[in-house]
Amino acid sequence: MPLKGAGPLRNTREYLPNGSKDLFSQEPFVVSRRVRPAGVRLVAMVLVFVVVTALAAGARAVAGGNPVLSLLFGAVVAVLALMTYAAVVRLLEQRPVSELDPATAASGLRTGTLVGLGLFVATIAVIALLGGYGTEGGVVVGGVLTYLGMMAGVAVTEELLFRGIVFRLLEELTGTRGALAVSALLFGGLHLLNTGATVWGALAIAVEGGLLTGAAYVATRSLWLPIGVHFGWNFAESGLFGTTVSGNEDAPAGLVHGVLSGPDALTGGGFGPEAGIAAILVCAVPTVLFLRAAGRRGHLRPRRRSTGTPASPTAP
Repeated sequence: MPLKGAGPLRNTREYLPNGSKDLFSQEPFVVSRRVRPAGVRLVAMVLVFVVVTALAAGARAVAGGNPVLSLLFGAVVAVLALMTYAAVVRLLEQRPVSELDPATAASGLRTGTLVGLGLFVATIAVIALLGGYGTEGGVVVGGVLTYLGMMAGVAVTEELLFRGIVFRLLEELTGTRGALAVSALLFGGLHLLNTGATVWGALAIAVEGGLLTGAAYVATRSLWLPIGVHFGWNFAESGLFGTTVSGNEDAPAGLVHGVLSGPDALTGGGFGPEAGIAAILVCAVPTVLFLRAAGRRGHLRPRRRSTGTPASPTAP
């Protein structure tokens, strides 16, 4: 936590260090200004990340289906988004960015990616067992590389925006339960912008994606786990099994070309498996487990009156 009662700083470099490594330092630093209420910080940080998200979308459009450009642009987008988030948090909230602690990055990303991969494998297995999934055509190795880069950028930017900013700051205003509901609905609503989007698909994304990754954040108070879950799910869905992701019908080909058939309630139809009942049920299990873990760890927060001092994402 920041040190209170310290004298004024001469410039911003004391809480916005020059080195990117220092941006993620967990060492406390001297507070130089009053921290604005959560609502003010929420608006300011969302505006910053609207720009970041737009730039990321532009980079994906330029890369297209080129594996090399997708890997390069995806990595650059992810790193710049992380640095931007850390810099803005340190500037506006004047605290170490504990939700992006480098010490937990490897384990959080690894575990989250495995969870995301496993959840989608379970989902597509249910659909396949009921005769709803098959493939056609050959194998496209370049498609795997394309989605590695593309989904890295998507997972990082969306989780920083919806869990790191929207959920975390809403939680200061509404408590954990209210923040989970609102941030999940906003997350689902974002996907209405996709070409093949449907209202039902957006609601399904809100339940299985927004609540799942929100619960993962609450359980750990770290963004690394939800980033990994988001990446693992999206990469498996598009990069490995070649199905439509969230209604994005014009996406590049993955490793194989997946074909869904049968009732839309099972397969999700044109929106992709995320709009199917199989995905909702599969993702409901870890969501409940994460929330139960959060309760045991004392991570669930009630609604409280803002004092102008941001709550630390790290549980006491």
